[in-house]
Amino acid sequence: MPHPLLTQADIDTYRTEGVVLIRGLFADQVEALRAGIDRNMADPGPYAAENLKPGEGGRFFDDYCNWTRIPEFQQVIRTSPAAEVAADLMGSRTVQMFHDHVLVKEPGTSKPTPWHQDGPYYFVEGEQTVSFWSPLDPVTEASLRCVAGSHRWPKPVLPKRWLADTSFYPNPDDYMPVPDPDAEGMVVREWAMKPGDAVAFDYRTLHGARGNETANRRRAFSLRLLGDDTRYVERPGRTSPPYPGHDMTPGQKLRGDWFPVIWTRSA
Repeated sequence: MPHPLLTQADIDTYRTEGVVLIRGLFADQVEALRAGIDRNMADPGPYAAENLKPGEGGRFFDDYCNWTRIPEFQQVIRTSPAAEVAADLMGSRTVQMFHDHVLVKEPGTSKPTPWHQDGPYYFVEGEQTVSFWSPLDPVTEASLRCVAGSHRWPKPVLPKRWLADTSFYPNPDDYMPVPDPDAEGMVVREWAMKPGDAVAFDYRTLHGARGNETANRRRAFSLRLLGDDTRYVERPGRTSPPYPGHDMTPGQKLRGDWFPVIWTRSA
């Protein structure tokens, strides 16, 4: 039986569309996540970024790979139902931690998050992946947007640098150009959400997010998890996150001391 937050229809939708909404996944952890984001923004990590050009209004902050130093994030990862829900969605016996990600768009931030797939930026590949994106403020006009079925496209989408709008790697011909889902009539999934709800999507699912032109903040916490079949792959350049000095080789399971197993299905 799947976790009570899930139905079999949710699992089927995740497999076919690469995205599904999970109501209340972090409902009991909203205050802890808000406190963790406050701590993160007051003390950014080495990968923190401000994603606006001079003259663009608002503020678009993001940072990742901080869960080992922010106790609120550790608490949520260990005590929330996210890992078990991820296992059901992926059809995996184990769930391995990859990384956390914080994204904050302050009021008046008109810049959207560009369309992209997470997978091409990462040094991991597999059929069993899941990312949870959970708002910590109500979202009605500034939500995550995912293209249904894009995780099954035959070629990955070109990863680009968000500010420079240039290719992330030196071989752009290996990728398909970034599409315009609205202009091309693609099926885009997007939901009004309460704090603690979560969108679950495959690393290969094309997604972006609207700008935040409301009068309210939009804080979001993302959690990236791995299943049984994921393995390390080499990319033609520095990945994001980079994880320097990892000493892994292609085809290897990600090293457990850096990427611990956080949930295992009992027999």
